Amino acid sequence: QVQLVESGGGLVQPGGSLRLSCAASGNIFSIYAMSWYRQAPGKQREYVASIISGRSTNYADSVKGRFTIFRDNAKKTVFLQMNSLKPEDTAVYYCNVEAQTFLVGRGDYWGQGTQVTVYS
Repeated sequence: QVQLVESGGGLVQPGGSLRLSCAASGNIFSIYAMSWYRQAPGKQREYVASIISGRSTNYADSVKGRFTIFRDNAKKTVFLQMNSLKPEDTAVYYCNVEAQTFLVGRGDYWGQGTQVTVYS
């Protein structure tokens, strides 16, 4: 199966910046898309940003203009650059990869999550 390891979370003041990373490993034949989601306490997991193989990107309205998603295809790693952070950005951030493995068909895989806390 595909394994994802997120890193880069931490504590930051409002207006600060953080960069998250997510490295994929396992029996990967190809990666179609890589995305970031987040989940705040007591709330549903929500979409944040995504990037497809052709480097096309999409963002949730709440982060557009502040966050940037990019990837290193050779290292099978996706990044989320978060600028101008707000307290409402506080959440556990999860990496998602849509990939084709060598043994099974196309599917979605999730990381364990990394905590981002924005406080005054």
